Amino acid sequence: MQTDGVELGLFASRVAAICEEMGALLGRVAFSPNIRDRLDYSCALFNRQGQLLGQATHIPVHLGSMASAMAALVSERRWRPGDMLILNDPFQGGTHLPDVTLVAPVFHAHTLQGFCANRAHHADIGCSAPGSMPLSRSLEGEGLFIPPSRLLREGQLDEVLLQSILKKLTNPETSRGDFNAQVAANLLGVRRLQALIAAMGSETFTTLEYRLQAWAASLVQKSLACLPHGQYRFMDYMDDDGFGHTDIPLAVTITIDRVGVEVDFVGTAGQVEGNLNCPWPVTAAAVFYVFRCLLPSHTPACHGAMRGIHIKAAEGCLLNARPPAAVAAGNVETSSRIVDVVCGALAQALSVNGSGSVIPAASQGTMNNIAMGSRGKTGWDYYETLAGGIGAAHDCNGCSARHSHMTNTLNTPVEVLELNYPLRIERYAIRRGSGGAGRFRGGDGVLRAYRFLDNAEISLLGERRRNPPWGLAGGAPGKCGRDDLDGTILAAKTQVKAKAGQVLTIRTPGGGGYGQNPEVRGKSGAGN
Repeated sequence: MQTDGVELGLFASRVAAICEEMGALLGRVAFSPNIRDRLDYSCALFNRQGQLLGQATHIPVHLGSMASAMAALVSERRWRPGDMLILNDPFQGGTHLPDVTLVAPVFHAHTLQGFCANRAHHADIGCSAPGSMPLSRSLEGEGLFIPPSRLLREGQLDEVLLQSILKKLTNPETSRGDFNAQVAANLLGVRRLQALIAAMGSETFTTLEYRLQAWAASLVQKSLACLPHGQYRFMDYMDDDGFGHTDIPLAVTITIDRVGVEVDFVGTAGQVEGNLNCPWPVTAAAVFYVFRCLLPSHTPACHGAMRGIHIKAAEGCLLNARPPAAVAAGNVETSSRIVDVVCGALAQALSVNGSGSVIPAASQGTMNNIAMGSRGKTGWDYYETLAGGIGAAHDCNGCSARHSHMTNTLNTPVEVLELNYPLRIERYAIRRGSGGAGRFRGGDGVLRAYRFLDNAEISLLGERRRNPPWGLAGGAPGKCGRDDLDGTILAAKTQVKAKAGQVLTIRTPGGGGYGQNPEVRGKSGAGN
C-alpha cells in the first residue's frame, strides 16, 4: 500500500478528532467544576501494543505520562470487549492520586485493535485534607489508592467496586457523575474508532498506523539531526518540600550526537520527605513535551514522535521515585521545573544567528495549586491551579495571565466558583509589573483574592516563591509569587484553617525577561 504525507496527515487528524470528541463529551457531562469548567482532563488513543496513536490538545502531563506507561499496563491483562479499567496508582500508569484514569479496549471483528483512555482530576479522592492536595509525607496520606481494577466487565458495571470508592468520598453523587462522564467518553471513543476501522478495513488501518509511527519517527530524526552536537548542562532548584528541606537541586546534562539525544538528570536530589517526588512517567512526559515543542507543527502526536530521545534518572532520585513516596506535587510542581531545566540546557544550544536562543526565558514555573473545602455536614472540596507569566522570547514579550507548559487548563469562572462554594472573589486582576525586565518583558502573573463565607481548610502547593523564574540573554527574572491570609504571609507549601470573613490572596510569579534593556537595571525579587 502506497501512502504519502497528505494521506497520513488526514489519518492522524481523524484519530485526533476522536480524542477531541471524547474530551468534548467528558467536559460537557461531568458534574464537578474542576472537570466541567476548568477542563482538567485528557483523552488519547493507543494501538494494541499500548503505544500512543493519537491525542487531543489537552494536558501535557496527563498525556505524556499515559503514553509512557500504557504499554506495560495493557500487556499485563487479558482483555475482552466491554471491559474498562480504572486506576490512579502513580507507580502503575498514574500520576498522582487525584488523577483517575479509565482504559477501554477497542475490538473489531473479535480482534483487539487498540485502546481508548481518559484521565481526569478529581478534587475529592478521599484525602483527609479537602481538595485532596495535602502537605504529605507518604502516598497513603494523599487519598484513596485505586490499583488497576476492572470497573466494567464485558459491558457490566462493577457496582461493588464503584461503591467501595464512592463511600470514601465527601460528595459521592458528584463523584459518580464524574466517573460516569469518564465511562461515557471512553464508550464514545470505542464506537468512533470501531467505525473508523470498519470504514477503511482493519488491514488498511493497521498499515496506516504503522506508517504514521514511522513518519513521525522520521520527522523527529530529521529535527534532532539539526541540533548542534555537544553537552549542555543546567541546574535549577525547587523552593522546598514543605518539611524544612530547601533549594532542592534539579540538574540535567543533555548530550546531542549522531546517535540521538540523551537527557541525563545526574546531580538531581534524591527523593524527598515531602510530595515533590515524581513517578518516572511524569518525568518522561515533561522531557518529551519540551522536545515536542521543537518539532514541526505537522508532526503527529504518536509513539513514533518519542523515538530518539533517551532519558536517564537514577532510581530513588526525585525524578524516579520509589513507592510509597508522596507524589501529589511531583505531577504539578516538579514537572514544571523539569521543563525549566531542560529548556535552560537547550537554550545554550539553540541560538538565533548567534544573538540569542529560540528557547524563551522561564515561565512562572508553578501551577499555584490551591485546594480548599470542609469536612462538616455540608462538606465540599475545591481545587484549582492559577495562571502566571510566560517567559519572554528573543523576538516578543511574554504573555500575561496564562497557564504554561505542563498544564493546559482554564481558570474557574468567578460565577461558577461563587455558585458552587461558600466563597466570594474579592479581586481578580493581572499582577502588573511582575514580569522580568529586558529587551522583551516577561509576562505578568495574576492576583486572585478569595473571601471565605464559611470556615474552611486550605492546602497550598506552590513554587517560585523563593527562586524566581530566570531570564535569558541578560533579561531579569520574573517576580516570585506570594500568598497571604489577611496579610499574613503563608509558606509556599502549607495547610491552614480559614475562618469565615478571612481573605486568601494569591499572587502568581511573572515570566523571565529576555535580552538586556539599557534603560532598566537591577533584579526582580518578591514584590506586590
